[in-house]
Amino acid sequence: MLSSDRKIKKIEELKDIIDIHKKQGKIIVFTNGCFEILHPGHIKLLEEAKNYGNILVVGINSDESVKRIKGEKKLIFDEKSRLKIISALECVDYVTLFNENTPENLIEIIKPHIHVKGGDYKEEDLPEAKIVKEYGGKIIILPLLESFSTTKIIQKILTLYKNH
Repeated sequence: MLSSDRKIKKIEELKDIIDIHKKQGKIIVFTNGCFEILHPGHIKLLEEAKNYGNILVVGINSDESVKRIKGEKKLIFDEKSRLKIISALECVDYVTLFNENTPENLIEIIKPHIHVKGGDYKEEDLPEAKIVKEYGGKIIILPLLESFSTTKIIQKILTLYKNH
């Protein structure tokens, strides 16, 4: 088994692992997203998120969830590929898949100390913010890396290859 494969966990087993880390006094950081096409903005977010604690857990929207949120055409890589790509990053400790549109259930299960989101969100607009606050967690919004978004990248590809 590759080391990146060991990072991919089902939610049930992740809860037990996170509980052990918490008992050891480690700070758990969580972030989530669809990660349709990994780009420098994602890398910056993940690396900065890791700096806030000891263990970085990334929740990835399932294929079904991405299709509900963004539409059929938005799915570039399937969920297994997206899990594999994110798990290969050095800064990521664990990756899990969730099927809901938002990570509220996953956050309720693992109760990370810190929930990190990119600057395209405001704390008051996050459905999961209430849950994080209820158990005493903290929300951190990190600034986006300008000019990097999945939508912009796809538009650029379409423009560059329109006549090929």
